[in-house]
Amino acid sequence: MKRIVEPEVMDTQAAAEAYDAMGHGEVDKAFVDRAIALGASTGHFLDVGTGPAQIPILLAQRCPHIHITAIDLSEEMLKIAKRHVAHAELTDRITLELIDAKTLPYPDNTFDGLISNSIVHHIHDAMMALKEMGRVARPKGPVLIRDLIRPETPADAQVFVDRYAANDTPHQQKLYYDSFLAAFTITEVKEMLTQIDMPDAVVVQSTDRHWSIERTV
Repeated sequence: MKRIVEPEVMDTQAAAEAYDAMGHGEVDKAFVDRAIALGASTGHFLDVGTGPAQIPILLAQRCPHIHITAIDLSEEMLKIAKRHVAHAELTDRITLELIDAKTLPYPDNTFDGLISNSIVHHIHDAMMALKEMGRVARPKGPVLIRDLIRPETPADAQVFVDRYAANDTPHQQKLYYDSFLAAFTITEVKEMLTQIDMPDAVVVQSTDRHWSIERTV
């Protein structure tokens, strides 16, 4: 099945609110668990495609010496993220910025670590975004970039939707289904990794439906 791109930005309030309302809790916790296992504990981290900022909030709550710059290209998502960060009383350690992942405005090797969850499939020029992530992350810092695996057929994508989004609304299920069709295969991700500056990073299949680019300290 060929990749079918979706809009890069959830630029409507309805889309952002629908995404925020989906049940991300277990997936977000597993992501943060893995980030900590890879060495995330202190320093300045970049979160690319933060969405409603649930992951940086969880990471900051568990690691009191981490500061996170959390970026997204959706103003509507960042409005929700701002509410969540304020409610969590983490405005002193989580900075939200409206930034395009393909053109990061940071010098080389700015960040002690980098995280990104479920954003790569949104980006039309994913290679450029991954190159930028590699550029701004320090060579020895922990990295965790995770996203969906594109199934072989639309029917396979629907199986995942039925399995993991059965209790969501039809609109939320459609968002999830479209994300699978816009995602990359593990083979494609491995090929992209050979072309970016991210030494010692590896690609793994982290769940039945996710790949991860990982680098440990």
